[in-house]
Amino acid sequence: MADPVHKIKTIAIKDMARQALGWPARMLFPPVCAGCRRQVSQPGVLCGACWPKLRLLEKPWCPVMGTPFIHDMGEGFLSAEAIADPPPFERARAAVVYSGVARQMVQGLKYQDRTDLAPWMARWMMRAGAELIAEADVVVPVPLHWRRFLRRQFNQSAELARAVSKLSGLPFSPTAVRRVKLTRQQVGLERHEREENVRAAFRVPPEAEIEIAGRRVLVIDDVFTTGATVRAGPRR
Repeated sequence: MADPVHKIKTIAIKDMARQALGWPARMLFPPVCAGCRRQVSQPGVLCGACWPKLRLLEKPWCPVMGTPFIHDMGEGFLSAEAIADPPPFERARAAVVYSGVARQMVQGLKYQDRTDLAPWMARWMMRAGAELIAEADVVVPVPLHWRRFLRRQFNQSAELARAVSKLSGLPFSPTAVRRVKLTRQQVGLERHEREENVRAAFRVPPEAEIEIAGRRVLVIDDVFTTGATVRAGPRR
């Protein structure tokens, strides 16, 4: 039987070795705040000035739309939006308010190749969507059209979904849904324009049906505004 003290020493030496190997990289590329670019202790974290500006969404919220309520309205109380226009999805959750630091981080991930932010943002998504993740069978990202993917070289929603999959242990299925229509950017569009923009934009290829048929699918996107993308729904 191995000596437990020896095990502890071995682990400690390995940890010290990893830290030592990481020192040159940290000296050449010191980690900076994901919000303001000030130097911080480790990559992806926010500094003391930016962290309070991050508006994490908290309960109470609409159990369907995830829209926050000012006061606890009681179990099962739905928002006016969920009652007037019931969505085709079961539940939606957002991690943070899309403003300030959060907006900068999303835009950094999406337009500045800051894929290093995805694992940190995924942790916030895990927190907000814990109940959904607990009941999900597979993680699927909202796909990019192949032309936009070639231009950008990565899909920000897939980076988030991959991180959520890794943290949760759920299977990751990045090709289960395909975007077959090259849509305009949703930014700046009115609600009806968003819905028309993504209408018939998604399809489940026949070879991917086995990955999601009969399963509870957790769809990951970078920004949730009106829900038009999820409402569009994949078609066969």
